[in-house]
Amino acid sequence: QVQLVESGGGLVQAGGSLRLSCAASGSIFRINDMGWYRQAPGKQRELVAVISSGGNTSYADSVKGRFTIARDNAKNTVFLQMNSLKPEDTAVYYCKAEIRRGVMYLLADYWGQGTQVTVSS
Repeated sequence: QVQLVESGGGLVQAGGSLRLSCAASGSIFRINDMGWYRQAPGKQRELVAVISSGGNTSYADSVKGRFTIARDNAKNTVFLQMNSLKPEDTAVYYCKAEIRRGVMYLLADYWGQGTQVTVSS
């Protein structure tokens, strides 16, 4: 089995910062892309940022220049540093990882349970 556990969410004032972490554990052979998504009330889940195993990154336009995604491959962990937070960043943030559990397994998407980020104005 594979588990993704997120941490670091919370309540912050506009202009503040938060750092999210997501650690993958269990039967893991290889991890490809790791990413962060968010879902605000009444809205669809959207991609925030993604990072490849080689370190290539991509961001949603709404967070470019404010958020930074990074990963520690040795610890199977992905991070999201969020600066200059805005009220519109309020959402549940989910991490996702493309994981292969073994040589006989195909790549599959695994999701964390989500962590709430609330930005007050």
